[in-house]
Amino acid sequence: VQLQAYGGGSVQAGGSLRLSCAASGRTFNGYAMAWFRQAPGKEREFVAGISWSGGYTYYYADSVKGRFTISRDNAKSTVYLQMNSLKPEDTAVYYCATDPYPITITTPMNNIDYWGQGTQVTVSS
Repeated sequence: VQLQAYGGGSVQAGGSLRLSCAASGRTFNGYAMAWFRQAPGKEREFVAGISWSGGYTYYYADSVKGRFTISRDNAKSTVYLQMNSLKPEDTAVYYCATDPYPITITTPMNNIDYWGQGTQVTVSS
């Protein structure tokens, strides 16, 4: 499984970015997808997740609720992270991940099967 994340960049506070993560190498449908981020000097942290069990279930870190939206396009095997009202504290390298089981804020990162390379998001004040 390969995950290719892109869409990062530099933006001023209050601005928006949309990250994309394209999956290849296996069936995308039915697998959970998630975004994590890692700021300089900090541990990697959960941002948002989306899983399928008869319907989509969404998970968000409190710090991004109401500002970030995760979505997926199964036809394109792609998961998105729409980021609005960006803050300087959102500056980080963002990573996508996938696993057969739901990925939430309590999921041990060591349990997650596949990770993509990161994409840098920089928010200036």
